Amino acid sequence: MTEARILVGVIGRPHGVRGLVRIASYTASPRALADYGPLADEAGTPIRLTWRGTGIAALALWREGAWVETRDRDEAARLTNRRLYLGRGALPPAGEDEFYLADLIGLDAVLPDGEAGLVAAVHDYGAGASLEIARRGRAPLLVPFTRAAVPEIDIAARRLVVVPPREHEVLP
Repeated sequence: MTEARILVGVIGRPHGVRGLVRIASYTASPRALADYGPLADEAGTPIRLTWRGTGIAALALWREGAWVETRDRDEAARLTNRRLYLGRGALPPAGEDEFYLADLIGLDAVLPDGEAGLVAAVHDYGAGASLEIARRGRAPLLVPFTRAAVPEIDIAARRLVVVPPREHEVLP
């Protein structure tokens, strides 16, 4: 079984003409991305980054047994929107009462009516995370990841309690 990969950042648009790129980091400390060692893209290609400024990095990709740096804007542009992953084992252990969002995937989700589901995905489109709960024979349930909607999380027991907010229909 392969180690789980955690999405830790995304390569953004080029910065300048010398192959630098903007980096969107999903880590608590964005600069820590360079400290983890090589990252990998969706295809598993190792990528090394070196910070050159706030949110700006130089990249090198592992190709044919050697690190090859991006040298110009065109090379950098081809990497735009490439996702950066790290093996779960390379991340520091979560602290007491802490967890990584990726740890929630696969947890049993218990609803107030007793119905159970499974956390299928964690989505974050910028306005806050939400959990996608897969339910047998029913449409998936999308729940905001807030203390009110998810009041109890027990990583060790592999379960969480979900209290979906009341639904409202907004008419134009």
